[in-house]
Amino acid sequence: MQIDFHHAVTYVASRVAGFPHEDAEIVAYAAQYVDDAVNDGTVCFNNMAMYNRISSAHKAIDPKNLDDTSNHLVWLPFHFLPANDGILDRGRINDTFVDKIICRPGSESPVAEDMLDLALAAKEKASALHRLGITMHVYADTWAHQGFAGILHEVNEVDDAEETGRSGVFKKSLAEEIGSWIGERVIPPLGHGRALVLPDMPFLQWRYKDGRGKKIARDNTADFCDAADAICKFMQKYRGEASLTGLPQKDADEARRLFSELQTDDEKERHASWLKAIKDGNFSFGPATVSYDATGRASWKAKALGTTSDLPVHYYREDFLDSDWKKFHDAIQQHRVTLLHDILPKYGICAA
Repeated sequence: MQIDFHHAVTYVASRVAGFPHEDAEIVAYAAQYVDDAVNDGTVCFNNMAMYNRISSAHKAIDPKNLDDTSNHLVWLPFHFLPANDGILDRGRINDTFVDKIICRPGSESPVAEDMLDLALAAKEKASALHRLGITMHVYADTWAHQGFAGILHEVNEVDDAEETGRSGVFKKSLAEEIGSWIGERVIPPLGHGRALVLPDMPFLQWRYKDGRGKKIARDNTADFCDAADAICKFMQKYRGEASLTGLPQKDADEARRLFSELQTDDEKERHASWLKAIKDGNFSFGPATVSYDATGRASWKAKALGTTSDLPVHYYREDFLDSDWKKFHDAIQQHRVTLLHDILPKYGICAA
């Protein structure tokens, strides 16, 4: 999924679930920032203080994508959540690691259910809303990234891809589109890399043959609608609501309309249309103005460090410890540790 879902749809689901505007902004920003936090390492300050951070994403063209350890630390916990093949225990002794870490949507993944429980358990932490946004990013991605694994493996191969809907966005056939990209750029079989952005297009209906020769049919619009409803229900649960109703029909219909009618592969265009729909009051919570800046003066990073550039030494600001950027980075470290060291070992999965 891309910024239209991770930021705008997460904001909508948060507001519908009862979060006030300010809290929903934090949850939505954190959900999208998972894709934009590509830098790691130690931040040094002029007063000799330090802060060490990890990254929750790699750029599309990054040598780290060819490193198995980096993939275990980034793609598995943040983008391609293992599902343990839908099994509630460690499974059979001869189950392969790859079978266990293939991503499955929502409730089909016991790992996802455990991840949600740990987000609930972290409600009292200072970074609770940031942790919630991160969790919603990972949870939503289980729908878009289903059938793929966050490692380099032939299971992620994509063959004979074709569009079954009528978007007309792709001038070539999907197979030709994928073939030309792979041929020109040598995209490795990591996650859905061989499928390009096809799993992330909300309007797309398509099919393909996976790395094991199985024919797969995908309806992204239906999957995205299911994901939006599911994250809304969880956020209602998070707020302690007695009834987990998900998106009301009016909001669900508007979400489906935007998913299906915004037929462009430009995620920024789709995102802008979502923000306009929110500003125009198309959803049940009324008009609201919301924005997202990953870089620049309005970004979380600039507000915390004074710049979005990584400098040898940063000026230490008195409010750094309370900044959204620092809380986000606290939360992604907490998320990764609990997922890799508390949840996955329960299912016999050893990742990094």
